[in-house]
Amino acid sequence: MRPLKVLSVTSEIFPIIKTGGLADVAGALPAALAQEAVRVITLVPGYPAVLKALKGAEILHEYPAFFGGAARLLSGTGADLDLFVIDAPHLFERPGSPYLAPNGRDWPDNARRFAALARAAADIGQGLVPAFVPDIIHAHDWQAGLVPAYLRLVAGPRPATVITIHNIAFQGIFPADLLFELGLPASMFTVDGVEYYGQIGFLKAGLQLADRITTVSPTYAREIQTPEGGMALDGLLRSRSSIVSGILNGIDERVWNPSTDALLARTYDRDSLDARSVNKRALQERLGLKPDSDAMLFGVVSRLSEQKGLDLVLAGLSRLLAGGAQLALLGAGDTTLEDSFQSARVVYPGQVGCFFGYDEALAHQIQGGSDALLVPSRFEPCGLTQLCAMRYGSIPVVSRVGGLADTIVDANEMAIATGSGTGIQFGPVTLGAAIDAFDRAKRLWRDKDAWRRLQTNGMKADVSWHRPAKQYADLYRSCVPET
Repeated sequence: MRPLKVLSVTSEIFPIIKTGGLADVAGALPAALAQEAVRVITLVPGYPAVLKALKGAEILHEYPAFFGGAARLLSGTGADLDLFVIDAPHLFERPGSPYLAPNGRDWPDNARRFAALARAAADIGQGLVPAFVPDIIHAHDWQAGLVPAYLRLVAGPRPATVITIHNIAFQGIFPADLLFELGLPASMFTVDGVEYYGQIGFLKAGLQLADRITTVSPTYAREIQTPEGGMALDGLLRSRSSIVSGILNGIDERVWNPSTDALLARTYDRDSLDARSVNKRALQERLGLKPDSDAMLFGVVSRLSEQKGLDLVLAGLSRLLAGGAQLALLGAGDTTLEDSFQSARVVYPGQVGCFFGYDEALAHQIQGGSDALLVPSRFEPCGLTQLCAMRYGSIPVVSRVGGLADTIVDANEMAIATGSGTGIQFGPVTLGAAIDAFDRAKRLWRDKDAWRRLQTNGMKADVSWHRPAKQYADLYRSCVPET
């Protein structure tokens, strides 16, 4: 295979800076692609956490004036990842979330901040770093959406561009009067460029101008080309359907491995599943649940939002908890949902335990200690928690949408008879269907042999990056002429 150089452009990367699944993908994919003769260097903003993690930093370029201040392009390594970093204190030296100010609202200059990320990527694509001139620039989500636009402004050869949609609900839409401030000419403000209903659309620009478009599951690739799922971008995506593909995410099996996971009270594998009871007891104790091995324990690891369908869990909570079942929840987001789950903890003492915020260790402990994991999303591009659940022997209970439909084999009667099920699916995404799924999960859990087969099937499934990495490598090579 011809070796390829790929510049990955992302606003977050695990384990250095993370708000969601984008970081997990950006952090795990480079190592998997190395097995396919693809060298990846990742360009990330110089947040405080990134600069703290950067080792062996070298200055590659200095920008005297870069979107409102001086900046430097650095190279180095962080968490065993090869990185380019935009050290621009006026844009990125801020506490907390990469996107939100302390008041919980978007930083008012997010357009400049992430235009800077895309501009630096385009400069690297044009040879700013002679030692690494990429064949491909892989832009992730709206924050990198202007990369193809900036590359269209320069003459001469340019790298091919791939943009991946991790969640089409987040589009990066900004006022039109920022056009010149972002270094974009008037000629770019058209329906064939960055214009989006009279504003500047970062994601729209990437989808309009990239050479290839991917998203993170085949079903989601179809859903976003419909009016119901496309968030007003479905027409554009249908017009470019020949270059749209869905590639399922994987998980980093070095990080998510129950046989070696130091964050668990007890490690185990599919031949020692009884050891999960130790993790269940530890999880119950941590979240103030009644220590009871005979209580079915449902887990949730999720952003708290309407998209994730957690209002259905609240609405069906009395049915979910009937018979002494329990709920362990880790998440943050919508304050109304947080308040409602907090109230539920008071109403159902010992049966509902919650932690509001981000806690990587607790995420592992819920996967390793819960009996089943709830993912009732209204839409879900891919989902990673259900993949982790399979790996850890927690049975996913999921809605039949997006990547959830692509990754979970429903334990219907035929699947149980043939031994092929890995979880429970339900649809449509309604309260009635969700309650039926809760009840079905509890019935199956009481059939210990059937439940054990589901656990074993899930733990045997290949949820690694091996197959997706090969698909990405094949996609990259389809963009680059053979020489």
